[in-house]
Amino acid sequence: MFRPCIDLHEGRVKQIVGGSLGDLPGQLRTNFVSDRPARWFAELYKRDGLAGGHVIMLGPGCETEARSALTAYPGGLQLGGGVNLDNAQGWLDAGASHVIVTSWVFREGRVDWNRLNSLVKAIGRSRLVLDLSCRKRDGKYFVVTDRWQKFTELVVNRETLQTLSQHCAEFLVHAVDVEGLCRGIDHDLVTQLGEWTPLPMTYAGGASSLADLEAVAQLGQGRVHLTIGSALDIFGGTGVRYEDVVAFNKKFNHG
Repeated sequence: MFRPCIDLHEGRVKQIVGGSLGDLPGQLRTNFVSDRPARWFAELYKRDGLAGGHVIMLGPGCETEARSALTAYPGGLQLGGGVNLDNAQGWLDAGASHVIVTSWVFREGRVDWNRLNSLVKAIGRSRLVLDLSCRKRDGKYFVVTDRWQKFTELVVNRETLQTLSQHCAEFLVHAVDVEGLCRGIDHDLVTQLGEWTPLPMTYAGGASSLADLEAVAQLGQGRVHLTIGSALDIFGGTGVRYEDVVAFNKKFNHG
């Protein structure tokens, strides 16, 4: 299944090369900046029945646009970026189907179980998505936090996914090393995720063609969904037509 996205940076809908999202001036590499507001994309996804997509706020100055998108498609989009115990319920009240949490539940490179449990108690496991975006090091995939710049000690594997699945409804995994490069998905990672995950999961990173969507559907054994960003024509890409992913989902749902 295809799942849509709205990535916000400095209040604009953008497509960014994932590994470049740091603090150094001039480091950021952007593939696309839209003239259209976030609401336009949300309305498009609602019209075409694309549920389970996500709005990600990459840094400050994105809250107004994010709220506008959630208002346009209430219950149809997940919200991530800076989510914590204090604001999670507010985002759900604003129309998010789920909140996506990453950096806040990690402290000093480890899962902060007190924070995670307090969040689950406050909003319920069924409204929480855990972001396990990762980068490869020494042959293993490690969860990265703080705009994908900081390695944690948590390895993405079967045991990790089984343990964390008791505390959330879904997972989101950006393959940061290939994010925004449009050179194809990380087949090894998708295969492993399909074998390991006990919950629905959205994978993002590197998708460049409709063949990648078909590959994720097969390798992910129906449990892994795909977000396509920079390659999609509505984000200035040339690899994938939006109308084709809408058609793919309709066929998938009826197939």
